[in-house]
Amino acid sequence: MKNRLNYILVLFLSLSLFSCDDEINDLQPFVNGNPDTFFNSVATFQNGVDGIYSQLFNYYASSDSGLQGLPDILSDNVVLSQTGRRSNEVYYDYRYNPNTGGAIALYWSEAYEAVNAANLVIGQIDNLADGADKDNILGQALAARAYAHFDLARIYAKIPTQSSDAGSSLGIVYLKVEDGDTGDPFAQPARETVSSNYTEIIGDLERAAEIIGENNGEGRLDRDAVYGILSRVYLYNGDYQKAVDAADEVGTSLATASELPSVYTDATNAGIVWELSVNTSSESTFSNVGVLYSQSNSSSTISEYAIEFEFWNSIIDADTSDLRANVIQFEGTNAGNDYNAVKKFLGETGQVNGLVDIKVLRAAEVILNKAEALYELDMEEDALTTLDMLRDMRYKADSYDGEESGEELLEAILYERRVELAFEGHRWFTLKRRGLPVERSNNGDIIDGSGTPAEVTTLPAGDPRFQFPIPVAEINANPNLEQNPGY
Repeated sequence: MKNRLNYILVLFLSLSLFSCDDEINDLQPFVNGNPDTFFNSVATFQNGVDGIYSQLFNYYASSDSGLQGLPDILSDNVVLSQTGRRSNEVYYDYRYNPNTGGAIALYWSEAYEAVNAANLVIGQIDNLADGADKDNILGQALAARAYAHFDLARIYAKIPTQSSDAGSSLGIVYLKVEDGDTGDPFAQPARETVSSNYTEIIGDLERAAEIIGENNGEGRLDRDAVYGILSRVYLYNGDYQKAVDAADEVGTSLATASELPSVYTDATNAGIVWELSVNTSSESTFSNVGVLYSQSNSSSTISEYAIEFEFWNSIIDADTSDLRANVIQFEGTNAGNDYNAVKKFLGETGQVNGLVDIKVLRAAEVILNKAEALYELDMEEDALTTLDMLRDMRYKADSYDGEESGEELLEAILYERRVELAFEGHRWFTLKRRGLPVERSNNGDIIDGSGTPAEVTTLPAGDPRFQFPIPVAEINANPNLEQNPGY
């Protein structure tokens, strides 16, 4: 554990590989030295913050097991293609364990590296004079620290709304330094509770929301992004009125149906509240997240995972034509078979390399967070009105006047969440936080539903595998870390 949970001087990867905008391209990466002397200007502090974003990008965009895609592979949204590489099959079949490696080790190490980077900035923040620049840097670092911990908590621990005992169950270690603090590099902390984790996550985010800048440029956190994240975190924590209030603070407009296809080729940022950006000219072989779903060339598409047949049919069989269909699916052919291939994240315009920006948070999710929170507050009319704000923009009808109520309304909200956020890393967490099982059909991977179905069709609610195991190397390094039940 010492090798992860200490306040080391993080070696930031070159920012030329993780470009957010021209301003970031002009900065030189912080690669070594003493933070006491390095962090001495707004530019060097921003350089340090940009390094945090690079660490987050590392585990969201990994071509092996990026968090932008793996939660869909773990869910009921896709079927393993038999003519692909069978990548991530150990996760698809829920056969992972503390020694598995891949995503289990990647998420833990990279998220805590992001936390370390944030704590370096926070610990030296008093090197800057008081004012808006200092507040903005601190706000970004606090929000990024909170978000990395949030990912760790929802991956390796229960989600507060998942079950009645979730709050008191094992959480993760929240690595926190205060302004001007350096922390203990030799600490071997024990895991806290889930309730404690969410209290600290929310505390960092709420503080960040008060001081962060209004617009920090592409790829960086700002006020809209922090409130959008809060709408998600409050929803996970069961703070439904706060989720509504946070959603109302987000000013980013929803992408129209005509804009949506260009969002996934990086031709527009319409509806993007926060993304992690990559410079696609870097020819990085480690950040093409679309490879999780397929690899394409001029003659074929090698699908790793195909869209689940019944899920796809629910989209194209809707009473009112769903305008998202062309964003989600294309017909891929390999080894003589046709597949409902995943279209999102194929690449930038004209590319099929899977190398695109990571859509961490979109205005559509914020609307869905609000609709679900309103439903949980028994404000069904308002929930329906909010849901129809999205549906008005996603179906061919001039306006969408829903009539659902009660359980049907909740099902409609969850269905729209499933479709709108498909293949963006949400479905697994939606099922988990609502205490629902994964229930896959017996349909196969071929475009007509034939072929080979999933080996495991059901993961019961409450199954220990909804929490990833703590990597064995971390437990070996820190005997105070307790392994998750069931492993």
